[in-house]
Amino acid sequence: MGQKSLFPISGKLIIASHNAGKVQEIADLLRPLGVTAISAGDLALPEPEETERTFIGNALLKARAAADAAGLPALADDSGLSVEALGGNPGVYSARWAGPTKDFRLAMQKVNEALGTASNRAATFVCALAVARPRNGEAIFEGTVQGRLTWPPRGRHGFGYDPIFVPDGFKITFGEMEPRQKHAISHRANAFAKLLAAWRAT
Repeated sequence: MGQKSLFPISGKLIIASHNAGKVQEIADLLRPLGVTAISAGDLALPEPEETERTFIGNALLKARAAADAAGLPALADDSGLSVEALGGNPGVYSARWAGPTKDFRLAMQKVNEALGTASNRAATFVCALAVARPRNGEAIFEGTVQGRLTWPPRGRHGFGYDPIFVPDGFKITFGEMEPRQKHAISHRANAFAKLLAAWRAT
């Protein structure tokens, strides 16, 4: 089933994530579509092991699992930080660098220690979105935003690696930006722009 036959979706849509910050950000981005966003955490859906080696692969895995478990359309996001001087790491393992307690202060510290005195601080945030119906079709979208890393972390907004990422053209981190400002330029916003275009085209 292609993207045109998958959309539009109305009513309830599962957000296949247990990350409260990510769920809120996605719900905000979905608001123009008039769907009711429900998190996988609220439904106590199990979190599938992310065994794929790409963002798109993991997003599809999570969307399919949530859609089949809940019997409703589901949207999954797999995103992460790709650091040029670290050969693209942490990449698809961005959440794992935060450890079992998902402590992103620890993850940011690991990135900074791995970089050491490297002068190259270029980094890219990547977001892959997957939408799936229960046993019946899927669509994928990907967005990126380039920037550079800073230390120490700055800002209390956002989540994950946001406090150490300064997007190109700005002097403040994602963690220092108000949500509306970040939503306008982020990797997730770029991916959602493509999803919204496909949704509205149908």
